[in-house]
Amino acid sequence: MSFSSFFAAGGFSRGLAGCLILSLVQPPGMLLAEAGSSWHSKRTPAVQPLTEEERAIHALNRLTFGPRPGDLERVQAIGVKKWIEVQLNPEQIDDSLLEARLQSFPAMHLSQQALLQTFPSNAVVRAVADGKIPLPADRVERAIYQNQVVAYEERRQKQAQEAATQPADAAKMTTANENVLADAMALEDVASSPSITVHEQKLYADLASTQIVNLSPDQRLEKLVSMKPGQLRGFMKELTPEERSQLTAGMTAQQKETVVALINPTMLVAGELLQTRLLTDLYSQRQLQAAMTDFWLNHFNVYLKKGQFAPWYLVDYEQNVVAPHAMGKFEDLLVATAKSPAMLFYLDNQTSIGPHSPAAMRAQANPGAKNRDPGLNENYARELMELHTLGVDGGYTQKDVTEVAKVFTGWTIEEPRKGAEFTFNERRHEPGAKVVMGQTIPDNGEEEGLLVLHRLASSPATAHHLSQQLAERFVSDTPPPALVDRMAKTYLHSDGDVRQVLRTMFTSPEFWSREAYRAKVKTPEEFVLSAVRATGGEVNRPAVVLNAMSQLGMPFFGCQTPNGYSWTAAAWVNSGDLLSRINIALALANHKLGTATDLDALMKIKGPDAATAAQKEEKLEAVFLDGELNPQARQTVLQQADELALQGPLPGAEPPKPGPKQPGAMPVRAAFVQIMDLATPIPAPADKQAALVAGLLLGSPDFQRR
Repeated sequence: MSFSSFFAAGGFSRGLAGCLILSLVQPPGMLLAEAGSSWHSKRTPAVQPLTEEERAIHALNRLTFGPRPGDLERVQAIGVKKWIEVQLNPEQIDDSLLEARLQSFPAMHLSQQALLQTFPSNAVVRAVADGKIPLPADRVERAIYQNQVVAYEERRQKQAQEAATQPADAAKMTTANENVLADAMALEDVASSPSITVHEQKLYADLASTQIVNLSPDQRLEKLVSMKPGQLRGFMKELTPEERSQLTAGMTAQQKETVVALINPTMLVAGELLQTRLLTDLYSQRQLQAAMTDFWLNHFNVYLKKGQFAPWYLVDYEQNVVAPHAMGKFEDLLVATAKSPAMLFYLDNQTSIGPHSPAAMRAQANPGAKNRDPGLNENYARELMELHTLGVDGGYTQKDVTEVAKVFTGWTIEEPRKGAEFTFNERRHEPGAKVVMGQTIPDNGEEEGLLVLHRLASSPATAHHLSQQLAERFVSDTPPPALVDRMAKTYLHSDGDVRQVLRTMFTSPEFWSREAYRAKVKTPEEFVLSAVRATGGEVNRPAVVLNAMSQLGMPFFGCQTPNGYSWTAAAWVNSGDLLSRINIALALANHKLGTATDLDALMKIKGPDAATAAQKEEKLEAVFLDGELNPQARQTVLQQADELALQGPLPGAEPPKPGPKQPGAMPVRAAFVQIMDLATPIPAPADKQAALVAGLLLGSPDFQRR
């Protein structure tokens, strides 16, 4: 049974889960205030400074997504101060092991233009279907496009039929921009496709076992590329699980990408974007840079499901805009995000037109024109000042928002077929001088925007706003004002050097205070990443880990609003989320989270019978929690280990529910995931008792803190 049903039946109602509920659903202020020496069994009195070991633990908990096995010893060996300085200079850190992992995703190494050309978006497919864009000359790319055109025509035909037979329901309608990717990723079962007959489906199933699956990898791919447009989806659906596993066996990473792209390029681009970010956070040696990239991707939030180009733009946004500037000058990062197609597209600035621009004048002279003038859009201007720089109390007015919006008219995106890069369109730009917060911005085209960005980046209000957010992320939900002020002062004196601001924070007494030690509650993202890292697990199925983050409400690029996710406990502490965390922890320990862990190696024992439950708990507690577990929780873990370890499937550890009833059949989307995320099945852990102990420790209240 699942842990939720187990808990509902009273299994842990007075034990560990009860402890979780009572502790973490308290008001965050009370929760953090009460996290004193009585909570952690080995804490020294609050008046004492952190020990050297605690300083190393604290550094790993705050500067990374959680310590991995051996990290604590490595930090202690070189010293905490030196380790932090190394992390502040990521360009000096060898990250070749991560780079080798990411070679499995060749599409993520393409330029933005090449990515759009090779793996077309729905908008590009529609343009091809309407005869506005020709099919590519390359044979493989042509097959990818043709398959998507057939799928698009089928969807359009189905929508037309539904519209003709059913009245429109306005209450159920949502904006097209918000649903394009969701529609693409929640594909219909091929059985409903009007172009695939039952006879053809049977034919494809026969072909799988006799003419395709047993061929060499090159020959298999050739057969798939040569199929009639629209047939591949029916073929994929009818493969048995064994045949599906064999289909891409032995193929190169690029060949596997081609197979997925033949079925759905959107799934490929979005899936690899998310998987590469996950693997970077889990395995990069440049751990602070990964954490800071995550911070800035949240600060300059862009939503994955905003329109038809967001996944493609986000690849460039993460790799070439945010990550390289994560610890540089803030103004450089601000300019890079302002010019990024991802940001221009997300906040609609690419459509903004000055009211008195040549483009607007022409539109007014031709009121019957097909494409109406979209007018001035203030979205980016507002978020630029409220979220990206000054803060909500930064001293600007609505008039300033309008003036800044005029400044950024003409900042737009080239057509995808021309590169989809930033371009300045003079014809869309509002002419004349503008006045922003009492200062005149001379009429100077694109340079107006650069001047505004410089002034915003240099503002004391921006220095304070950014310092406050950094301190909330790394120090406390309510950071000491004196620390924020010192960080802001460093920002202004260093011309917005983020590395210097971080150094001020990491050398402050507030950062190293006992009040800050293990006082931050992990966000869902931090919990999942830290749990996987704590086990030292090898992630074989990244999509399963990503799904766990989504279940907890914090998927990568998943915040719809521009303000991004909250870093504070108030947004995440509730009993429902807590039960989900326990389920995920148990699934991870039982190899049901797409991750293989070697608990025997972590415990340094040789098998299930080599140690008692108490000995296993002690060793795993030392690995996951450095021996700092609430005694009551420890007692409950041991009790459950004794009672449940050998009584059938463990809570939260069942296999996935079966899909369609038809033998061998599965939804198309599931087939995509299997190809993208194909790996040898992970056997269940031999030591069920140790797995249960590990899962409960990872789900404990103490592990929820960093």
